[in-house]
Amino acid sequence: MATSIQDVVTILEKWAPTGSAESWDNVGLHVGDPSRDVSKGLIALDMTPQVLEEAKSIGVQLIVTHHPLFFKPVDRLTPDHPVGHLGLKLAEAGIALYCIHTNLDVAKDGVSFALAGQLGLKNIQFLGSLGERLVKLAVFVPASHADAVKESLAKAGAGRIGKYDSCSFTTSGTGSFRPLEGSSPHVGEAGGDLERVEELRIEVEVPRWNLPSVLQAMREAHPYDEVAYDLFPLEQDYRSAGIGAIGELASSEPLSAFLARVSTALENPAVRFVGDLDSVIQKVAVCGGAGSRFMHLAMKRGADAYVTADITYHHFFEALDSDGGPKMALVDPGHYETERATETILVEYLSTKLPRVDWNRTATRTAPVKTFVHSSFQISNMR
Repeated sequence: MATSIQDVVTILEKWAPTGSAESWDNVGLHVGDPSRDVSKGLIALDMTPQVLEEAKSIGVQLIVTHHPLFFKPVDRLTPDHPVGHLGLKLAEAGIALYCIHTNLDVAKDGVSFALAGQLGLKNIQFLGSLGERLVKLAVFVPASHADAVKESLAKAGAGRIGKYDSCSFTTSGTGSFRPLEGSSPHVGEAGGDLERVEELRIEVEVPRWNLPSVLQAMREAHPYDEVAYDLFPLEQDYRSAGIGAIGELASSEPLSAFLARVSTALENPAVRFVGDLDSVIQKVAVCGGAGSRFMHLAMKRGADAYVTADITYHHFFEALDSDGGPKMALVDPGHYETERATETILVEYLSTKLPRVDWNRTATRTAPVKTFVHSSFQISNMR
């Protein structure tokens, strides 16, 4: 049986739902017909002309990138517009483009977990929570259909708590209603008498972004033409996704050794940092890509070092105490370097879930930034 682009979309969004992406982000299928078949795919961090030429040369039907091609509205698809021209060339080549960005950043075993693994961290967990992303759904069902509704809710993604799914709570009671003219009651007759039915109240947790599909599944499995249900916001953390990652090295090491570890693992000979080279590093927080705004979470969790990218000059000052000494080591090895493992985890995930498709990691280094290291300079612990 052939695999469609929609099959790929479905599998990716089970791991990283589009609703968990940042509000400013633009994730999902950017170019292409989801009904078309795909037998070969290419994974890259960025969509570039070089990646497109590579895709054409090996005959792929779908490119999956981490960074979206279209961040802002495009007003034309012409050769003088770099982004629009690339979109046009994709369409002309018949190659689809799917982008999985901040929704993969916050996914379990996503971008930051991959970075933590590269650095050799153990006992990895989320650095911070997403906050109030859950609602409680309570639906009233006749006992005869309770199991069917529960099963439908679970298949749609409701009732997932940590490492468990199909989680629900049920209480019993009596529901009453009078079927009016024009209704199609499961019990009683339209225009008839007041009915009383033994019903069960089923409660499940639902991520806000998954609510539309869960409600649709609920209605399809429910025997009533008018389904009675309640929704309540939950002031608790959503534990199946989160910000960054934090873990521990197998044994402590000085910052100088840790910087060498980062440089080697991420293949960047020039790493910017704040910290004392003799300080001891064991607990490490990370965030792939631009994560300087989460520095306070790393400090709050007691991290000895925080590795992220795109740290500005003034953000580095925030890692210093009132006497000018480092409160925590702050390390910036580069945006591309902290996210490049995304290509690997996507190839591995898709190869496992959709093995009929030939998944390839790009041979192109998509980062536009290069690093020059002068041989006569050495990193020193200068005052």
